[in-house]
Amino acid sequence: MHMNARDLNFLLGIWLFFSAFLWPHAHAQMVNTWILGVLCVVFSILGMVHTGTRHLNTVVGFWVFVSAWALPWDRLATVWNNVIVGIAIFVVSLLPGVLATPPWLDPHAGR
Repeated sequence: MHMNARDLNFLLGIWLFFSAFLWPHAHAQMVNTWILGVLCVVFSILGMVHTGTRHLNTVVGFWVFVSAWALPWDRLATVWNNVIVGIAIFVVSLLPGVLATPPWLDPHAGR
């Protein structure tokens, strides 16, 4: 089993979008979070077709991280969610298209 790095960023974008609505956020953080979630999804889809556009998610990941601290917030959960997801989006956007599955998760390993 292999996972595409763009698929992973797609899933991270979906999570980011929904996380904006799962618990109360300061208004600026909520708007920022759902918009960046949508952008992450769109850039992930574009990255599946045009590999260079994956670096747009590098910028998204960086801004998710920075904005977690820069924008007003009222819950520490929001800050930590956005910091962790921002780092993940950033790192995954730098990876090549196909990621190998670790042997312990691959049902065909050892055959």
